[in-house]
Amino acid sequence: MAETEFNATGVRIERSLRSVTRAGQVLIKDGRLKLLTSYGSEIDSAPLRSVQAGKPWFAARDQARAIVNGTRYVLTLGQRESGVTDGPAAARRFLDVIRSAQGEPRTS
Repeated sequence: MAETEFNATGVRIERSLRSVTRAGQVLIKDGRLKLLTSYGSEIDSAPLRSVQAGKPWFAARDQARAIVNGTRYVLTLGQRESGVTDGPAAARRFLDVIRSAQGEPRTS
């Protein structure tokens, strides 16, 4: 098994302006993105190559947008990411991992 590329807990996951969970988990491992509830139940998952991710200009610094299987999610990564407690840094790292898996250049 490959090691985990990204793991953030305490993530607020929203779909269609409604909160799915306030303390979920975003996990990128083995080339897949998984969105999980705080209890570990899967909300959605997809191969990284099919995930669209970005940062809208109007979003808070600790937020990222991800489209998984045609469903748009807003992820607020302001809690914890593998020892990083800085939300904007976690959001940047999430986007970098997605872009790297899709062959796009990383941001600085």
